[in-house]
Amino acid sequence: MFIRKPKNATTYKLDQALRHGDHRRPLSRREFIAQGFMAGMGTALGGSLLSLFANPRAAFAALSSDIDIDGCNIALSGAGKIPFICFDLAGGANIAGSNVLVGQRGGQRDFLTTAGYSKQGLPGDRIPSLVNPASGSNDFVDTSLGLAFHSESAMLRGILEKARAAAVTTNGAVLPARSENDTGNNPHNPMYGINRVGADGQLVTLVGSRSSESGGNSMAPMAMINPEVRPTKVDRPTDVTGLVDVGDLVGLFSQDETVAVMESMFRISQSKMGRISTGTGNDAAIKDLARCVYGKSASLADQFGVPSALDPAIDPDIVGANGIFSSAEFLGDGEFRKTASIMKLVVNGFAGAGTVTMGGYDYHTGDRATGELRDLRAGRCIGACLEYAARKNTPLMVYVCSDGSVFSNGMTDESVDGAGKGVWTGDNQQTAASFFLVYNPGRLPVLLGATPEQEALHQQLGYMRPSGDVETASSPGANNVNLLVEMVILNYMALHGEQGNFGNFFPLNGLGSASGWDNYTAFEPIVNGVITNPV
Repeated sequence: MFIRKPKNATTYKLDQALRHGDHRRPLSRREFIAQGFMAGMGTALGGSLLSLFANPRAAFAALSSDIDIDGCNIALSGAGKIPFICFDLAGGANIAGSNVLVGQRGGQRDFLTTAGYSKQGLPGDRIPSLVNPASGSNDFVDTSLGLAFHSESAMLRGILEKARAAAVTTNGAVLPARSENDTGNNPHNPMYGINRVGADGQLVTLVGSRSSESGGNSMAPMAMINPEVRPTKVDRPTDVTGLVDVGDLVGLFSQDETVAVMESMFRISQSKMGRISTGTGNDAAIKDLARCVYGKSASLADQFGVPSALDPAIDPDIVGANGIFSSAEFLGDGEFRKTASIMKLVVNGFAGAGTVTMGGYDYHTGDRATGELRDLRAGRCIGACLEYAARKNTPLMVYVCSDGSVFSNGMTDESVDGAGKGVWTGDNQQTAASFFLVYNPGRLPVLLGATPEQEALHQQLGYMRPSGDVETASSPGANNVNLLVEMVILNYMALHGEQGNFGNFFPLNGLGSASGWDNYTAFEPIVNGVITNPV
């Protein structure tokens, strides 16, 4: 579908809603988010409680010795797994070509045709295969993040602006894969699957940007959904601090006094329970449940008695003169506050994984500048997460997806922000792709493969036709979003050296036999099963 660029067309502002003549009026919540009529919100996935200060994966001050909470399923920070954050760009954002390079069978540098890159928004004089006569080298490929981006990618520019320390040991992979345009029916969201393979946190099990089954814009694969961990919304700092509530006790007493009160309640409960019978056949189980409820309450007061300690707005690594965001950025942009809230929870292990939904990425508005500005902001948010992980010396996997994609008809936008690139003319699921980045403290994640040619095949899991369209037979996920999610989860497990267990967690998976799973895996392990005090 084409949108004819009107005379004197102006660029849409960052938070301005997108009105498309070839779309119906937005009716569903997903359509409002995709076109920017409603702000996308943030999600996080996690699990229980227990950490907060200096080293979030180290043990904290213990409760009194008689307060027994063994067996109460209080999760270790992040359950010892690599933190995971998903960016869901609602509406069908461009990823392939103008941002992350996607090539033919040989990988990212097995370049497409000029017409193929034009469809992906790159004019013929700036395609990645072009050698600049002035320099004698290729100026249009940037590998600052390991994964090859177009050097003029707005998303890359945003990531590098924020991820200054993290970029050195960040690497990534791209997954060319079709998904339907402008619909929440794409099961892109991997949160339930990431939780199933062990990611967990200390305060919550799942937190979502929407009151949906997945907690985000896109659906979760139906077979992975676990109703016991349905998301709770988190999209701002007050939602983070609101996750911990010990009532009025902290206002009446000091934190130490509050813990003492909660411990006393635990002892009184235990004493009474020891003298009565519940009159059921599950007497022991009911008493154990009561023990855990009181024990967890005492532990909650012990570790999070001052909820403001969770507040991303007062974390000097996040906001301020030496923070990732300046005070003006943080106060002026809700997307930054949302991202900060999610990364505070996930990177510190208070949540095992999280989704940040960003709205307004249905940006085929007949210009290029609108999409460039939104890609730049998405990049800044992605980069902020990577940089925060670097400051906490904690590994992190970031997954970026969108429902569908866009295409260009070759007309260019010569405005300052359009920068002479191809205007986004309409929706096109054929040009879609997803990608992930992995930050590893101290060492660049190592691609599988014994030669550069083999490594290239692991950095691009699937491929495109010369025309710039996804080759649907190039990977299991290329034409099946459910299997795309399985590929992402397989790669998450591989970072822990646990990909051999994939079939145990997903016995009905569509990735074929275990002997072929390395074909869909990017990196060698960066941790051995459990992270132990990385700081």
